[in-house]
Amino acid sequence: MKILISFLLISSSFFLFGEEINNAELRLLATKSGLESVPKNHKELLKKLDTAENKLTNQKINLGRTLFFEPLLSRDETLTCASCHKMNEGGDDNLPTAIGYRGRTNPKHLNSPTVLNAALSKFLFWDGRAKSVEEQASGPMQAHFEMNLTPKELVKRLSKSQMYQNSFKEVFDGNITFENVKKSIGAYEKTLLTRGKFDEFLDGNNKAMSEREKIGLEIFIKNGCVKCHYGIALGGQSIEKFPKYKSSAFPFKNIGNFKGKDGKYLFRVPILRNITKTSPYYHNGEVKKLSTVIQIESEYETDKKLNKKQINSILEFFKTLDGKLVDYGIDG
Repeated sequence: MKILISFLLISSSFFLFGEEINNAELRLLATKSGLESVPKNHKELLKKLDTAENKLTNQKINLGRTLFFEPLLSRDETLTCASCHKMNEGGDDNLPTAIGYRGRTNPKHLNSPTVLNAALSKFLFWDGRAKSVEEQASGPMQAHFEMNLTPKELVKRLSKSQMYQNSFKEVFDGNITFENVKKSIGAYEKTLLTRGKFDEFLDGNNKAMSEREKIGLEIFIKNGCVKCHYGIALGGQSIEKFPKYKSSAFPFKNIGNFKGKDGKYLFRVPILRNITKTSPYYHNGEVKKLSTVIQIESEYETDKKLNKKQINSILEFFKTLDGKLVDYGIDG
């Protein structure tokens, strides 16, 4: 007998592990919940992320790509932005806390968020203090436990390179400045967007997702997960209290003793795209299994307890958020 998910129904054609799913209704439910697909071409990218303050030209994006992989940005010239944000590992480093200058770790034992799709966020860093990828880019370069370089020294180093002199003159029609370094890296990061099966489904392909994955999507929405993990990146749009329910203590060891923004247990909501590839989880990397994360989030953030089938269904949905970098036709 088909098991009716009573608290999930939006029409009688939705069944747990059933044979019939109303794709149009589910797609409408997703979009009304604030979910949308990633831009699939250059025109859509510009519409979504181009700004008057930092125009996305091909030359600027290419300069930003070069800087992203440039060891001159670190004091001992051994680290790059890509050291902690590896494209083949979900855009992070899969470590509980990043390893920076001379093996230093974050003093608060903070986990490195993914750079993939980060440009779609309104808040960056675990306390949400940065409001753009351009602003965020300046942090790791200057932090003594990360790349440990001053803006003055960075500009001095790059200015010694004829290649960088020519590139900055072409892109910015001026001298090399720290502000323009941030703009270039930010422009490149705005192209680091991924699309997967979920995007194909939202764009109208009913066969892009399996029935079980669609059930997971519906549970994700109806269970209230989407209240925080909304928007094009399924997160990164708000700062929320954690834990919201139960006690103020974390449901895992608080290594690093970080308590969010202003010490008030307020955290930037992580984005869920490519979430299956970015273990370990939470601000200090204390949770390794994604199924455990789903269980914790349900109990501590929505005050509901999911059963094993529901958790597994959400896991199946999360797999559809894995994706490949979109080719926006930027000449390298």
